[in-house]
Amino acid sequence: MIYGYAWDTSSSLAFALSILPILGIGLIVTLEATVAGFAIALVLGLVFALLRRSRLSVIAWPTAAVIEFIRDTPLLVQLFFLYYVLPVYGITLPAFLTGAIALGLQYSAYTSEVYRAGLDAVPRGQWEAAVALNLTRARTYRDIVVPQAIPRIVPALGNYLVSMLKETPVLSVVTVVDMVNLANLIGDRTFEYLVPLSLVGLIFLILTLLCSAGIHRLERALPKSGIAMR
Repeated sequence: MIYGYAWDTSSSLAFALSILPILGIGLIVTLEATVAGFAIALVLGLVFALLRRSRLSVIAWPTAAVIEFIRDTPLLVQLFFLYYVLPVYGITLPAFLTGAIALGLQYSAYTSEVYRAGLDAVPRGQWEAAVALNLTRARTYRDIVVPQAIPRIVPALGNYLVSMLKETPVLSVVTVVDMVNLANLIGDRTFEYLVPLSLVGLIFLILTLLCSAGIHRLERALPKSGIAMR
């Protein structure tokens, strides 16, 4: 018995139905970690992209080095560092928060490149028009450049969202109780791994298909010339 649920291994279908409520608990954690990590990646990635485009080499070069370092080191190593090394220096974070930060930090390096490519794709004439109108750099980004870059970056950002969703099982190594962690726990208690792990795989497949469909629909809905900012 786990969480008050009795397992009936005599029937695979009955067994699958009986463990769905438990896997649902892990599903919520998986979705929360994905949303939190993606929000961090979107914000931090934009910061990285803007800093890397700075006219000051003392800002642009260190930012590029940080992005490369994050992108070229494994997520698992970063996760272990945040969870096991930081407490040695007096910084202790909850497992879920550590996982969300690790996901967001890892993918911020990728989203920063997406932002950079989207900003570079805006025609140079738009920048020159902003200079001619004597707009500040901040207003140029806000009112002219970013609205035109958004339709260009949505597909790539959507791909990273799907990738991040599929990366969440790695958080189980720092005791985050996600779907994979619960499926393994169910297998340990019942000696039946096929059904719970198959269900987790099916749930991930459904989630990724829904995310992909939503991204494609958003991509078609956005005007190619850019969105209007108020």
